[in-house]
Amino acid sequence: MRRVCIFAISKSSNEGFVIIYLIGNSNFQRMKVKNYEAVFIISPVLSEEQIKEAVDKFSSLLKDSGADVYHSEDWGLRKLAYPIEKKSTGFYQLFEFKASPEVIAKFELELKRDERVLRFLTVSLDKYGVEYNERRRNGLGKKSETKTEEVA
Repeated sequence: MRRVCIFAISKSSNEGFVIIYLIGNSNFQRMKVKNYEAVFIISPVLSEEQIKEAVDKFSSLLKDSGADVYHSEDWGLRKLAYPIEKKSTGFYQLFEFKASPEVIAKFELELKRDERVLRFLTVSLDKYGVEYNERRRNGLGKKSETKTEEVA
């Protein structure tokens, strides 16, 4: 069942301010908080301090916007599949966090504006993605190695 909320805006003639009325269902729900995973590539020409500063900037941006960053992982310097801005390597950084969709728009806008970021990808995780990431962090995501005995 879908609930529809309609807002009407009216301007008072004698006082000159806008009044917003809620018409219909008064059960207005906030947007649901979802689990997200963001990976971004930072330019390899930066120093370690500049990379740490950029990562801290994006982490604090998420936290100040109300997101809960529950895992951050530095993947280090890796070779890119194809050159980006004439660079063949980049520093990879992963964030896992819970946030509302409005926070994602602000976060991605800041990633686009920052010249230090070569590429980024933010995905919404379903329950299976959250479970997989939990197992991967605990070291259980890898297949167990089975030993085969040689018969003489």
